[in-house]
Amino acid sequence: MADRTFVIVGAGLAGATAAETLRTEGFTGRVVLLGSEPERPYERPPLSKGLLLGTTERDDVHVHDASWYPEHDVELRTGCTVTAIDRTTRRVRLAGDEELGYDKLLLATGAVPRGLPVPGTELDGVLRLRTLADSARIAATVAEGTRLVVIGAGWIGLEVAAAARARGAAVTVVETAALPLQRVLGDRLAAVFAELHRRHGVVFHFGARTRELRGTGRVSQVVLDDGTVLDADVVLIAVGAAPETGLAERAGLRVGNGILVDRRLRTDDPDIFAAGDVASVAHPLLGARVRVEHWSNARDSGPAAARAMLGQDVSYDRIPYFFTDQYDLGMEYAGWIPPGTSTELVIRGDLDRHEFVAFWTIGDRVAAGMNVNVWDVNDAIQDLVRAGLAGATVDRAALADPAVPLPAG
Repeated sequence: MADRTFVIVGAGLAGATAAETLRTEGFTGRVVLLGSEPERPYERPPLSKGLLLGTTERDDVHVHDASWYPEHDVELRTGCTVTAIDRTTRRVRLAGDEELGYDKLLLATGAVPRGLPVPGTELDGVLRLRTLADSARIAATVAEGTRLVVIGAGWIGLEVAAAARARGAAVTVVETAALPLQRVLGDRLAAVFAELHRRHGVVFHFGARTRELRGTGRVSQVVLDDGTVLDADVVLIAVGAAPETGLAERAGLRVGNGILVDRRLRTDDPDIFAAGDVASVAHPLLGARVRVEHWSNARDSGPAAARAMLGQDVSYDRIPYFFTDQYDLGMEYAGWIPPGTSTELVIRGDLDRHEFVAFWTIGDRVAAGMNVNVWDVNDAIQDLVRAGLAGATVDRAALADPAVPLPAG
């Protein structure tokens, strides 16, 4: 293996953990990790949480110390953009026309924030959140008395709203749906998050679309479709993210809401793999293609792809998992519900006190679960989800009773 070169495009968490796994699994060849950002690999959850709250130091977000890369003979090249892949010659082309050969290639190119197709998004003070630099810009502009308008009430939008309120900003959230997180959580639990934010002073405009952003050089107003005008010093556009598939598309790889990979995280080219936010995985347990944009998927799929690149028999079957922290509410979610599937909601605990576990069941099988301010139960939730996928049923009345121990998966 010493004469082989493995190239990783994308120096985020998935790419960095893949490089680490190649070395821990004994790969002695050349490892090249290419990142378009000027930063060495870092984790993204602190961008909308600890960094904005001031509870996390900037240097603490990196996956490895700067010395780790030379010490483990990993060639980390930051500020380096890959422009093309030549699958015939197995070479990648970098900006500036430098070329680099590979034996195996991992694409961990992540996702990019979706734009908002309205006038005014080019104004100063209109921000997005994806990178460490983005987080620093938000932290520098959101302070006591700042009027922040967040467009989009998804996870990122709500986490930034919570952090901004902690910093003393006046926060307004504009959302096209009737509730925050409605598509993910359903009405009953979405209402919990709406109440949480209202209790902390956030103003919502639901069922509202943005018509335009106004300002002279810098944003000063957000105009909604119904004519409502919201004064703003800063606007955060948080309307989701799209997988960064351009490089794969230009190379002729199969894509569709991500780079299409099999259970081994291998594309239709046997020498090219994909991991992290960009990978649409043929999930062996869920029986569907799943693309997950959360920290745990990057952490877990990078190492899995590295092992597959080494020829190991990998089957990436992790249950989708994510977490959030907003004000005094901490939450973990595990599971997956097929789009359009009807579910029953089982609540175990106290919704009003924000101390509960929610289960989504399909028939009498657990498909997903969410623990809110109840800890050390997510492993049990994941066991129940796996058991449900295997056909095991539960007694929903017992599941709702906190006095009854959670059944083993």
